Amino acid sequence: MSYHYQSSTAVKSQNDESKSVSTHKFLIHQKGDHVGVATTPIVEGEKVIGVFMDDNSEIEVVSRGDIPLGHKISLVELNEGEPVLKYGVQVGITTCNWVVGDYVHTHNIKTARW
Repeated sequence: MSYHYQSSTAVKSQNDESKSVSTHKFLIHQKGDHVGVATTPIVEGEKVIGVFMDDNSEIEVVSRGDIPLGHKISLVELNEGEPVLKYGVQVGITTCNWVVGDYVHTHNIKTARW
């Protein structure tokens, strides 16, 4: 498996003034999850902060697409055919390669049940 967190996206640079970072815009249920859930609409190119619900730590991600409220954002790189974790369990399989910040929905994830 090739998924991994990109540490460069998780740390806010003091010198990066290109775009302001908003307050928490997505939640991650627990460490190790591959996706976060938008708590407000996210705009493509927006630098957003997510909070891990299990320990209140934060991660910063740049969105690669518009993400509606309640939809998912990728926190890791995954290759096509790899399992997707949410709540610490597999919730689907990727249908294409993912990068950090991708909008995750029916166009790039499928159920693992059939």
